[in-house]
Amino acid sequence: MGKMGGKGLSLARRLYTSRILGLVLGLLCVGVAMYPLNPAPWVWGLMLFNGLLWPHLAYQWARRAARPYHAEYRNLLADAFMGGFWVVAMHFNPLPSATTISMMAMNNVAIGGLRFLLAGSAAQVLGGGVGWLIFRPVLVPETSQLQLYACLPLMCFYPLALGLICYRQAHTLGQQKRELLALSRTDSLTGLLNHGAWKDQLEVEFQRCQRQQRGGAIALIDIDHFKSINDTYGHVAGDIVLRQLSKILNQNLRATDVAGRYGGDEFCVILPDLPLNSAATVMEALRDRFATLGYEQNPALKVSLSIGLAAFNPGHTDATLWLNDADQALYEAKSTGRNRVICCGGGRAHQQLLDSV
Repeated sequence: MGKMGGKGLSLARRLYTSRILGLVLGLLCVGVAMYPLNPAPWVWGLMLFNGLLWPHLAYQWARRAARPYHAEYRNLLADAFMGGFWVVAMHFNPLPSATTISMMAMNNVAIGGLRFLLAGSAAQVLGGGVGWLIFRPVLVPETSQLQLYACLPLMCFYPLALGLICYRQAHTLGQQKRELLALSRTDSLTGLLNHGAWKDQLEVEFQRCQRQQRGGAIALIDIDHFKSINDTYGHVAGDIVLRQLSKILNQNLRATDVAGRYGGDEFCVILPDLPLNSAATVMEALRDRFATLGYEQNPALKVSLSIGLAAFNPGHTDATLWLNDADQALYEAKSTGRNRVICCGGGRAHQQLLDSV
């Protein structure tokens, strides 16, 4: 079933309970208003059908329809039609009529906004016209005390039920929106921030460092000869290596550090309030552990990292320059043999050479 079908079934399920409650309470309101008018037996039968059976029939109709959303749309128009019909059948008794019209209007606005309010109002007018032809109503100018009490449950409980449904829907939509936002900012393979989300965080960190006159460092990490890993062992093995690195980053970085996948086999880390020499020590430990875990994963698979580090420079005017410093350090690490940590402007840091991949 398509997205529209799922949406229609969801709508039908939400309206099922509210329709049962509204029409049962509406049956009480209309029945008490109709009783003094001595309606024909078929009118009582129609009232009972509309109040007790129609909610279940409408739900089954929508549930079994090829296009549930459109079926439920027709059900709502049928509700509006019958609402207009009963207003005329009650001979425009003031309070029951006003209650019926206002509850229907509230329901239509909650379901489809102003556009559906207009469609529902047209259906109500049509239903009222049919009622006029049948009942030839004479205005009932007063509402009795019993009729007033019969309207109170519909006036009190139905808005509460409808408000609860709208709240739950808004809560669900809000939760889905947050989940979609998280997905849009997350790399699907590694679970880290994606390129755009990490750069947004870099801009935030750059502004914070400037504002608070605090230091920090960023690291660009490249998996050495990653294309050869894919070519030799396959893309599944390559994906395992990428996920392995993301796991190590999550396990070894501080809660305040921000890791992301910059693209392909490149990763990136923001290290707030960390001096460059301390950041180099952290990256060197990460490089060592990654190489060791790579050997454990597959003895024939040798992996290593090239890492470029750059400290926050108060003289830079934007975060891009900070990133360029880290990129230059990474380039130096790759061009001077790989498998090492290089700090921008600081030369090699804790350099340890392993067998090349």
